Amino acid sequence: MKLRPLALILTLLLLAALAWAALAPLAPASRDELFEIPKGTWARRMAGDQVEILPERIHLTLGANDVLLLRNLDEVPQVFGPALIMPGQSFRLPFEVASSYSFACTAHASGQLSVIVAPHPAPGWETLNWRLRAWIKQLS
Repeated sequence: MKLRPLALILTLLLLAALAWAALAPLAPASRDELFEIPKGTWARRMAGDQVEILPERIHLTLGANDVLLLRNLDEVPQVFGPALIMPGQSFRLPFEVASSYSFACTAHASGQLSVIVAPHPAPGWETLNWRLRAWIKQLS
């Protein structure tokens, strides 16, 4: 019979944690979503390697991770949309509207990159789902 109060307390703590995760405002440490172009990418491509350094689609969320940050660690310049990113430089692109965007991108094998910006998640299940996906992404 002593397990019932403990089980009740643990259940209440779990529900409180879920409520906090669903209702607390998102306050990330940084809104930047960083992608790096590794050194040697261009040379590997010229040698015939199928180098996939960037995903086909990048997913961002307004108010959480809505700034795309590309860092060129390669020895050659890279083009992203209208920007030329020189070796050692970074390029920050903030997004203010939820939408799908397409960019020319020399760092991507297909030469194209899609950025999908989702609206800020509403309190409740949307926020809880966003936090869960962010946590799973950190683990992998």
